Amino acid sequence: MLLINIVVPTEHLFVLSIHKCDIRPFVVEGKQVGLIKSDVLKHLEKYPEVFCIRACEQTKQGLVELNPAFRDYNERTEQLEKVLRNLRSEGLFPALQGWRDEYFEVKADCRALLKMERAATPLFGVRKYGVDINGYVRHPTLGLCIWLQQRSNTKETWPGKWDNMVGGGLSVGFGIKETAIKEAAEEASIPSDLVKNLVSAGCVSFYFESRQGLFPNTEYVFDLELPLDFVPQNADGEVQAFELLTAKDCVERVFTSDFKTTSAPVVIDFLIRHGHITADDVVDFTQIVELLHVPLQSIYTYKTRFEQSIKQPQFLPGDSKNCNCAIFQKISMENGHKKAN
Repeated sequence: MLLINIVVPTEHLFVLSIHKCDIRPFVVEGKQVGLIKSDVLKHLEKYPEVFCIRACEQTKQGLVELNPAFRDYNERTEQLEKVLRNLRSEGLFPALQGWRDEYFEVKADCRALLKMERAATPLFGVRKYGVDINGYVRHPTLGLCIWLQQRSNTKETWPGKWDNMVGGGLSVGFGIKETAIKEAAEEASIPSDLVKNLVSAGCVSFYFESRQGLFPNTEYVFDLELPLDFVPQNADGEVQAFELLTAKDCVERVFTSDFKTTSAPVVIDFLIRHGHITADDVVDFTQIVELLHVPLQSIYTYKTRFEQSIKQPQFLPGDSKNCNCAIFQKISMENGHKKAN
């Protein structure tokens, strides 16, 4: 048994620290899809034709609603994109400095409502999905060993940090397994005859806050056993090094500040599943396991009474209070506010 004394750094505590007085639900088409902090809110108030910021009876801190006059996926995407590009040009948010022209879908009830620039997702607290591959070997003398990558120093996010062997976001137009295969080729040059051996290992979900914003993340996890003589080689310029570590060394590495915080849960989950982090090793073992599987759906529970208003059309008292859209006080919930140009 591997006995270790793990001290978890503050940035690796994936706690659900939502301060309700500081965060408002972000609502699209009557469904909560995100979380918006006050420092973002004050800038969205400049765009009343796009966002309705109002009080309501169901949430004391109020809510932010994308103009319900935007009726389809493309219109919602286009109007939000205009705002995001303006905010980017003003240099207001560090997160937008990492603009990628890569899009993630914003969904509710498995239905895509719009797409959003990846760099902007932390500002709106929308759920993000990614794919990670644990590459490992069974060494005849060292036992279980895990491949890690060191991110390029030129990357916009987490430069120079140690990371899982392969990982990538689930972008618009790509499936889960498709993304895993694509990232395996780009980041580690894993050939098709090896990548076909990918084994699905479920997922991890966690919530993390940083100066970039809010990260309610779900990572689809794959395990891949590799031959002893295979050495990953980067093909897209985003990785500066790979290193094969014993399980013991990997445990020590992943719990340091040198490791990418939002990738640590995947490696920790792998080490737990393979018996290299156990309840005998770590006092807070059960807490760590729970924090690797945060029920993120529990923080997206707000629903407007839009569906009720369809059955019984009437203006809902209290919904117009402190609303930044004057027109909202005059017309029905169905129209919400006037169209943006």
